Amino acid sequence: MEILKPKELDIHAGDALLTWARDQMAIARSILDNPGGGLLFATQTIGQVKSGLRERDSMRWESTVALLDHAEDAAIRRDFDQARALLDQAAGTLTRLSG
Repeated sequence: MEILKPKELDIHAGDALLTWARDQMAIARSILDNPGGGLLFATQTIGQVKSGLRERDSMRWESTVALLDHAEDAAIRRDFDQARALLDQAAGTLTRLSG
């Protein structure tokens, strides 16, 4: 058996964070109601974006994280239209607050 060291974390610096977050939200949005684990993977992805934004600058991304919290809650309650609308709003804040 070969024991490997842990993979290095993929840290998204600067504008790469915004691109990564937008891409992840688009993935989550597209798989929310897919059978076979779409909801699970979508909510996990939303959580990863929330964590990434909080780690970088929790004050700056507070409103975006709040939208993602609501999107995650709507998804869990299977209100997929609302979850998608909230993901779209959150993606919009990335553009607006990126300056």
